[in-house]
Amino acid sequence: MRLLTVAAMRQVDAAAIAGGIPGRMLMEAAGGAVAARARARLPTGGRALVLCGPGNNGGDGFVAARLLAEHGYAVDLRLLGDRGALTGDAALAAGSWTGPVGPVFSGELPPCDLVIDALFGAGLSRDLDGDARALVEAVNAGGHPVLAVDIPSGIDGDTGAVRGVAIRATETVTFVTLKPGHLLQPGRSLCGPLNVADIGTGPAALEAGLAACRAPLDRNGPDLWATAFPRLTGASHKYTRGHALVLSGPATKTGAARLAARGALRVGAGLVTVASPVGALAENAAHLTAIMLRSCETADDLDDLLTDERLNVVLAGPGLGAGEPTRERVAVAASAGRGLVLDADALTSFSGQARLLAAHLKDGAARAVLTPHAGEFARLFEGTPAMAEGADKVARARAAASLTGAVVVFKGADTVIANPDGRAAINDHGSPYLGTAGSGDVLAGLIAGLMAQGMEPFEAAAAAVWLHGDAGLRHGPGLIAEDIPELMPAVLRDLEVVAGSAD
Repeated sequence: MRLLTVAAMRQVDAAAIAGGIPGRMLMEAAGGAVAARARARLPTGGRALVLCGPGNNGGDGFVAARLLAEHGYAVDLRLLGDRGALTGDAALAAGSWTGPVGPVFSGELPPCDLVIDALFGAGLSRDLDGDARALVEAVNAGGHPVLAVDIPSGIDGDTGAVRGVAIRATETVTFVTLKPGHLLQPGRSLCGPLNVADIGTGPAALEAGLAACRAPLDRNGPDLWATAFPRLTGASHKYTRGHALVLSGPATKTGAARLAARGALRVGAGLVTVASPVGALAENAAHLTAIMLRSCETADDLDDLLTDERLNVVLAGPGLGAGEPTRERVAVAASAGRGLVLDADALTSFSGQARLLAAHLKDGAARAVLTPHAGEFARLFEGTPAMAEGADKVARARAAASLTGAVVVFKGADTVIANPDGRAAINDHGSPYLGTAGSGDVLAGLIAGLMAQGMEPFEAAAAAVWLHGDAGLRHGPGLIAEDIPELMPAVLRDLEVVAGSAD
């Protein structure tokens, strides 16, 4: 699903209205979608507390209130602001409401079965204070189910940031398509399940909104990369499925590389080799079977290994150790022009030296993916535009990708995958149980394994993030990193059905 910024969504509305669809009709459709979801949550004859704001979001609330009352529900409508100050379609919607309009409150909520939050939409551009803040705090303290209109009030629709204070919604109804703030944290955690309603803007208006975005931003999922996903044929064999080389750390630091290697093998790479320091060969050999093992002590040794053109992807970082020897190995791997996945220590080794890393990657024309978590990202990109004050996570990931010429997987509960050309995707298909030691090493291996099979870096990274998340969702409590590769067969079997439908 393509995501629209707040400004782009305004373009959709404007284009729909310019195309002959009255704004009042769009508001009726939006309010109708909210009322439908409210009816699904309310008991027969239940009571809805509808909180309306001073703008179009409040207008949607007035429509929903009228429709609920017409279906026999009790409605307590409260307006933040002066009814006489409403303008445009919101004023028309308020005019169609014949019931009482009560004042806002602080403290204990009036009796209700459901709160409908129609205070502020995705376009909120200031922190909530005064009566608005007190009202939001009262709703959060009340403990009632909350249905948010467009986005929970207090969430920035572009960044997911909390503007002072925000509603904790049980469910959210939004319109036309999702906005970045629905998927970026902390907004994502405050939305509850997301419902996208078609309000009749039409495809031409949507195209106008998409044209207003400087680069595509998607919700990560199979529709984004399924057509590029590796498929076996009757002629496939291990040498047609690529060969990933994973660099191992020294003795007692080898587990992370093996986790990555197992991920690469399970996701379909035909061959995987762990390149190990001599002192760690026995340790690695004791744990490896289908995964091959080669000695590799220095950057020169790696250079010799890479004379084998069949080694088409190198993964460096997990357990490798931070410092000059790792920087040298990264430089060698980058100069070979193969696929390259850099994680963990490979990123930390370039702390504050993002431009040096970028020079290595660009000089060697490496097809690279970087996989930093927040701490690694901050250390690597210190002093660059990627750490500009006030930038949101998508903007930072895009800036980092542009600087390095690599795909950047900015990990977290709202992982962002960014391509140097500006394309980006936000992943919300995952589980907090993935927050465990070694999970990121497996993710790096999944990316390397897909690149070994011929996927382009952006599609491979986006697919791997989704597969990784799907494994976490399947397993649930008790997940450890070793479980993730073993879940891949089931994940991939089900993906074949989804990917087949996306062709």
